[in-house]
Amino acid sequence: MGQSAALLSLLLFFLSALAPALGERLSARECENLGFTGLALCSDCNTFADYVKDKELVSDCLKCCSEDSDDSISKVTFSGAILEVCMRKLVFYPEVVSFIDEEKDEFPYIKVQYAYGSPPKLIMLDNEGQQKETIRIDNWKREHIRQFLREKVKPGTVEM
Repeated sequence: MGQSAALLSLLLFFLSALAPALGERLSARECENLGFTGLALCSDCNTFADYVKDKELVSDCLKCCSEDSDDSISKVTFSGAILEVCMRKLVFYPEVVSFIDEEKDEFPYIKVQYAYGSPPKLIMLDNEGQQKETIRIDNWKREHIRQFLREKVKPGTVEM
């Protein structure tokens, strides 16, 4: 009995080591808590890896992304966005502050909204101004916010 328990625990150890290689996925709640949603394409995670050298963060992105489809010509885009953050917490996010102060005017389709207790996040909007995706940006650099908005937000008919 002791030998079979040891063999079973050894088998479980090997299976747990193989899980990431077999495409381990995180739940939607786990992904959202990490700042990712299922709407991110896996190719976006590869681009993300070029800018963010944190292998664990890139690995989390890959566990939360959707596979790119061959028939999609363009990536998911949005018509506008709301940058939501708690004014009291801004001191903890100097990159977000510098984006708001120095670069927000380049993006007239982005609205800054202050909400008590809210971590910094981008609320992505469709053509009707309806929320489509929420992306946490706690640890993003200013240039990553700028690049993301340039690539993902194509101004449409949204009234800001």
